[in-house]
Amino acid sequence: MTDLDRRAVVTGVLAAAAGLGLAGCNQTAQTASGATPVSASQTTMRVADSPQLTGSYAAMYGPVDGEPFPIAGVNLAKIDPVYLRREVTISTKEQPGTIIIDPANHFLYLVLEGGKAMRYGVGVGREGFAWSGAASIKFKREWPDWYPPPEMIAREPKLAAKLDHLQSGLGMKGGPGNPVGARAMYLWQNNKDTLFRIHGTIEPYSIGKSVSSGCIRMINQDVLDLYARVPLESKVVVLGGSGMAVAQL
Repeated sequence: MTDLDRRAVVTGVLAAAAGLGLAGCNQTAQTASGATPVSASQTTMRVADSPQLTGSYAAMYGPVDGEPFPIAGVNLAKIDPVYLRREVTISTKEQPGTIIIDPANHFLYLVLEGGKAMRYGVGVGREGFAWSGAASIKFKREWPDWYPPPEMIAREPKLAAKLDHLQSGLGMKGGPGNPVGARAMYLWQNNKDTLFRIHGTIEPYSIGKSVSSGCIRMINQDVLDLYARVPLESKVVVLGGSGMAVAQL
């Protein structure tokens, strides 16, 4: 597989190694020298919507009980329905259990058995923060802490007032006001932290847009669902270019 595009500067202690934080989702990304983006043509995939949804959207995206912190229901009128969770038909060479991220079209697919996949809408990196390649999930964290890099704090001085000195540095403890949401999955390649994550968000209405600094953000209800489905070491493929070809049933 291709090498995953790396961050230009890595600052501070790797939060995943400390087992506590979410660092790097706001650092500048660059294409690694010699790296080749993973394209849809290389993975030979076609996708089509299935008429069968996964259940009542009102219930699916309603308030979540049983968590350490409250998770509010989502106002579905503010989200394009195409980005809501649903089961789709998929043709791919990837094995069941693989996560395929299509940043160009703002979708994340979890490959299932029988030519099916669970599709989720995602928010992805702004232009200049895009990345592609293959990795695996090394760590999973519930209500993770967040460690914004110094470059981000310099760009947003008011952010400093919201941060505390935590175990891995200056950051924000996990909770309902933390921008990385209820869950995080940490992407590693070749035994190294890529500093990219799949995580929740407190801004569900940003789903379907290119607004983050490289990480993959999901509605909290969706990241809870994905987190429960995937074990450690699950393969993650991030497509480059125009993403996957889509066919209508």
